[in-house]
Amino acid sequence: MERKRPEGWPVGSFDSYAQAQAAVDMLSDNNFPVEELTIVGVDLMEVEKVTGRLTWAKVIIRGVLSGAWLGVFFAILLGATGANWGNALAIGIGLGIICGVVMVTVPYAMQGGRRDFSSETQIVAGRYDVLCNPQKAREARDRIATFTQETARGFAPARQQSPQEQN
Repeated sequence: MERKRPEGWPVGSFDSYAQAQAAVDMLSDNNFPVEELTIVGVDLMEVEKVTGRLTWAKVIIRGVLSGAWLGVFFAILLGATGANWGNALAIGIGLGIICGVVMVTVPYAMQGGRRDFSSETQIVAGRYDVLCNPQKAREARDRIATFTQETARGFAPARQQSPQEQN
């Protein structure tokens, strides 16, 4: 599937996704056709947070733990076929641990000490823009501007009632 660039006119720009989401939620609460909107993360960065130092002991323990969980899964499958549950659990966990340790130690050994740390990677945006279909962009921009000014003063605007709710 080909990915298309998002279309529309910018109607709001926010420092966080939560702020952009709150603006869209406000528009939704006020009966704006939100299907006309798109939230776009701009100035994307890949951030890798280093979480600790890796050692052989940590790698092996990680392999044992993940392998044991895999073994429990296989033990359940083996036990469901009518095998003795105790034997199924012992065999499944044993084989799972062996597989788990092999699956984490081989890649770690192949690194040759070039990556002796663990980390978590995420993609973050510098800002979040709300885009809108051009036919509704002016209305969305004005409502978001009012919402942003009112929340900056410390209160959220009350939800506007639709003409049907007022009757």
